[in-house]
Amino acid sequence: SFFVGVEPTKGWGPFKIYDRKKANTIAVEAVQRLGITRITDGDRLVGGLSGGERQSLAIARAVHFGARVLILDEPTAALGVKQATHVLRIVNEAKRRGLAVIFITHQVMHAMAVGDHFAVLIRGAIAADFRKGQKSREEITDLMAGGETMATLEAEIEGYRSAHSGKSAIPA
Repeated sequence: SFFVGVEPTKGWGPFKIYDRKKANTIAVEAVQRLGITRITDGDRLVGGLSGGERQSLAIARAVHFGARVLILDEPTAALGVKQATHVLRIVNEAKRRGLAVIFITHQVMHAMAVGDHFAVLIRGAIAADFRKGQKSREEITDLMAGGETMATLEAEIEGYRSAHSGKSAIPA
């Protein structure tokens, strides 16, 4: 639910009850402001959403309740292209509204679509720290794959192949 733990109520004192109509109106308006326009019924809000829309709902909820920072860990990992695109669009909208977003992903294209500042970690250590436009997609992919470590390994394999041509256990 959009309001878990902070449900709107009506009534007074011990006679307060959940205000379903108000909750539905607020939830639908919040998700529509972030671009989920096909949701018009708050009662069906979560059950009728795709994976990408559920991610977007979580972002809309954070925005509605005043979050200043979103930390998203692989928000597009289990999504198809269309759903992932929707989530990326919502992340950009959250950024446009002034939220700081930490977007953790192994998908270079997704990072480039929403990122302004990048840090590539390898085994928990920063391997690179750069701003948008300072590195190409290929350079970022290389860094994420291990960067120089992978290039060194490829050179070692090629050296082994050359030294053992014709008798190599490694297929060419």
